[in-house]
Amino acid sequence: MAPQLHDHATLLKRFTDAGQGHVFAFWDALSQNDRAELLDNLAKIDVDRVNRIFKKATAPTDEAAATAAKDELEPLPEAAFASTIGKANEAKVASWYNEGLKLIAQNKVAVILLAGGQGTRLGSSDPKGCYDIGLPSKKSLFQLQAERIIRLQKVAAKAHSKGTENVVIPWYIMVSGPTREATTSYFRKHNFFGLDPENVMFFEQGVLPAFDPTGKIFMETKSTPALAPDGNGGIYAALRREGVLADLERRQIPYVHTYCVDNCLVKVADPVFIGYCVGQDADCGAKAVPKASANESVGVICLRSGKFAVVEYSEIPPAIAEATRPDDPSTLLYNAANIANHFYTTAFLNRVDALEAELDYHVAHKKIKHVDTTTGEKVSPSQNNGVKLELFIFDVFPFTQRMAVLEVPRNDEFSPLKNAPGAAKPVDSPETSRAHILDQCVRWARAAGATVVSSNENEKEDPPVLEISPLVSYGGEGLEAYAGKTIFTPTILA
Repeated sequence: MAPQLHDHATLLKRFTDAGQGHVFAFWDALSQNDRAELLDNLAKIDVDRVNRIFKKATAPTDEAAATAAKDELEPLPEAAFASTIGKANEAKVASWYNEGLKLIAQNKVAVILLAGGQGTRLGSSDPKGCYDIGLPSKKSLFQLQAERIIRLQKVAAKAHSKGTENVVIPWYIMVSGPTREATTSYFRKHNFFGLDPENVMFFEQGVLPAFDPTGKIFMETKSTPALAPDGNGGIYAALRREGVLADLERRQIPYVHTYCVDNCLVKVADPVFIGYCVGQDADCGAKAVPKASANESVGVICLRSGKFAVVEYSEIPPAIAEATRPDDPSTLLYNAANIANHFYTTAFLNRVDALEAELDYHVAHKKIKHVDTTTGEKVSPSQNNGVKLELFIFDVFPFTQRMAVLEVPRNDEFSPLKNAPGAAKPVDSPETSRAHILDQCVRWARAAGATVVSSNENEKEDPPVLEISPLVSYGGEGLEAYAGKTIFTPTILA
């Protein structure tokens, strides 16, 4: 809707009745363009909804506080947990893989990517998915993931005797306001990396106003309310608002894989994960990796007060974090580290939309620049002066009816990109992302029967610089031709 079509009187009454009439404080002094901008901005805000969210998030009931105080943690039930790690599980993994591949071949699987973040912490002004982690091919995170989809479509088509063009894994990419144009332009510039644009849909993450401690909406300028992303859990409302759920229904897709863009090792639309969750009749699933140590700073998937949840490491007492399994003292009792990698049925995603009133938004106290609506002066606070509200993607776990958790090896499936390059001790950085992909490629080649050696014996590279294009292999398959051969590095198998 064009800005000039929004009705001033209607919006003024709506915001005034909600106790937020101050957002019109500067109306009389605004130009026609600024008035149109203000009306356009306010029309996008469901003021009764945001008031309700603020009240619930900042004023929990006595009952809720009492319940939280009695929270009891329990390990995951065996019936809801499985692992792909170890030779003992190989037969099950093969069965899940075949089932998942069949569902992909039947066009019953879609992928949702969380890609709203900017690469600011990486020293980049581009969306994080555009980042080049330093592979010989210079492929970005977006390109690696797009090519995994292309390869998997071909693998599924071949396994089930279908034409490649008849197998489609739709890719829904959640962007944010600041990254939308840059992301869509990047995809167009690179011709969608070989994917059909009809099967790539961009949708925008939601935002919520920033509030002062009393619940009044801050104004960033005289015509713009202060807004902030509503957290990765805002995906659920965005799926309906932006038409993703409608498109899934149109395509008759019952299963969805969701993940974050910064994981360079992610197995997009992983057939094993899909097959496992469907076999469990799960409405929601999560991948986990074993914790690196008892005090690793990661959330843990477990039961809290009898319901599935992700409990942050800061909420787990040391004695519980260090507890080990009675039947295996070498394994932590709370060992399922959350990696934001999920399975959903489309039916569950449709149901989540109706649960919003029951979900608990999290309060983040922040320094919020704003315009004083009484004096018109700009305020740049030196201390926290307000709150932003956000929902986490795992906040729906307590509402699942049938949850499934799959443990996967960290070195094959999880290498997040969080920190800038060049750190003295790089952790979750471009250097570690690059090293983890190269290490995986070397392991794949050797498992296929190849010998991998450096072209220069005086330069022992660790790991050897062998990059295998996702278009050649999705998960180590398709490398039989290299059995018994020597691969000299550095090289790219493309």
